[in-house]
Amino acid sequence: MNLDSLIEIVNRKLVESQNRPLNSTEVLILRGIWEYQTYNKIAEEGGYSAGYLTNVVAPELCKRLSDLIGQRVTKKNCRMLMESYAASQTAPLMKTQRQQVKGLSSDSSQECSPRYPSGAVPPDSPIYLERYFIEEQVYAEIRKPGALVRIKAPKEMGKTSLLLRTLDYAECQGYRTVSLNLEQTDQAILSNLNRFLRWLCANVTSQLQLEPKLDDYWDDDIGSKVSCGLYIKNYLLEQIDSPLVLALDEVNQIFEYPQVAKDFLPLLRSWYEDARRLPIWQKLRLIIVHSTEIYVPLQLQQSPFNVGLPIKLTSFSLEQVQQLAQQYGINWTDGDEARQLMDLVEGHPALVNIALYHLNRGEVTLPQLLESAPTSTGPYVHHLQRHWATLQEQTELAIALATVMNSTEPMLLEPIVAYKLSSMGLIELNNNQATLSCQLYRQYFQPKLLTE
Repeated sequence: MNLDSLIEIVNRKLVESQNRPLNSTEVLILRGIWEYQTYNKIAEEGGYSAGYLTNVVAPELCKRLSDLIGQRVTKKNCRMLMESYAASQTAPLMKTQRQQVKGLSSDSSQECSPRYPSGAVPPDSPIYLERYFIEEQVYAEIRKPGALVRIKAPKEMGKTSLLLRTLDYAECQGYRTVSLNLEQTDQAILSNLNRFLRWLCANVTSQLQLEPKLDDYWDDDIGSKVSCGLYIKNYLLEQIDSPLVLALDEVNQIFEYPQVAKDFLPLLRSWYEDARRLPIWQKLRLIIVHSTEIYVPLQLQQSPFNVGLPIKLTSFSLEQVQQLAQQYGINWTDGDEARQLMDLVEGHPALVNIALYHLNRGEVTLPQLLESAPTSTGPYVHHLQRHWATLQEQTELAIALATVMNSTEPMLLEPIVAYKLSSMGLIELNNNQATLSCQLYRQYFQPKLLTE
């Protein structure tokens, strides 16, 4: 949220509580705090004595703000607490506005069928199942200075849909946002640390619409990691006057290049740690999205996967499937039909949406859909054929999947194989023990694997 919007909210709440709004000197101090200035610097630019601001105006301002928000405000925590307070005041309004937009979209959707469910669900789509608790957790976290959010789930579980909504929320707060998908990065770049870090900086610069100055900060003598950090800290973060939400989607792509991962992932952790002591790094809010746990060995204190807010997306529950069916205009209030679909796909978000899409169009009945599901003429044919092509190309995955399907107990798999099958969504891992994700995969892949 930008400072002018925050001041407007603070003044409104002060007046509502029968207090005077902020005066020009208090606003001057608040702006200086936002720009990480000392009281001496603020006094010099405003034409005041440093003692007057430090000993008279600043303590009174902190007391007034503390009384307003119900927490002790100091110069050090002022920005963090006031951003969180302002966001909490605007969140109910934003939620109402999103619901109104969604309602308008729902009205218009009555006149046309939903589009085929493929990829991320756009923020304005009426066909989206909100996970209220998770979304509010993520929104609250990115309001915190120097925050790090980790979103983990297999493919097609809704990670990017949640990410899009988070970035949309951040932009409503006045934050700058940058989203990079590592799946779109050339292998030649991913396999070389220096090229990858320059690619990262160049793309962030481009999305922020700033002039690229990589060569001014890149120095072979200090190394690419330090150069990258200096570029982001001393150039990019200094050029913007609001927090920056940097989202890295499909970070698991870099797991395939262990030597680069061993340098890059600790670098992310170091930026998060630096925010504890350097105010400039508090402007950076990181969102890391990945399909599975990392299998690249990292020391505990270097891994970004054991700090920040962890978010794990799981399959839909029976109640959520019923709710989503209603959004498609399908009345499954008694739960029998939803339970039958759950028995086949175990609440897998993409598979549930595909089924509801075809049922909404009236192309098939539920019994017909369930019967044709594992066949080459069923609604899941493209989803299943895509996985089958991967299994044929990587026989070690096919063998491991067959082993899991033929076992009556959870199986311990080789880590890299388990990571790949879990990333595809074909297995679930619990304490490194693998089980098949759903019966649809057993019905489709078992006959093929036996034949092969």
